[in-house]
Amino acid sequence: MDINIHATFLPHTDPDASLAFYRDLLGWEVRGDVGQGAMRWITVAPAGSGSAVVLEPPAMAEGLTDTQKTAIAEMIEGGSYGYIQLSTPDLEGVFDKLQAGGGDVVQEPTDQPWGARDCVFRDPAGNNVRIIQA
Repeated sequence: MDINIHATFLPHTDPDASLAFYRDLLGWEVRGDVGQGAMRWITVAPAGSGSAVVLEPPAMAEGLTDTQKTAIAEMIEGGSYGYIQLSTPDLEGVFDKLQAGGGDVVQEPTDQPWGARDCVFRDPAGNNVRIIQA
């Protein structure tokens, strides 16, 4: 079977702030920007990548109750709803660039007990962005 990841989805709470994080700070390209105001679906990806991340308005699934929408909003705000893990050959350089650009540092570069070296930032919506040394 030949199956690849086409896209994954992360919520945004401020599309312009999320766009600035992924495009301007991470340096990803914008592949699509559909909608207007808070109702925007923004597709971003590292240049040359076959996979993409779609930044979307949260809690858009049909049939969600107000209680469920509130719970999702609280999880997003608390950083426990969305998560992505990236890799780079230059963890220290990426960390320094993101920190200098105002990235919200959750964890500085750390040697993990399982053998990886990584750091964690939070994007403007509160999604955790873990970056691992390739």
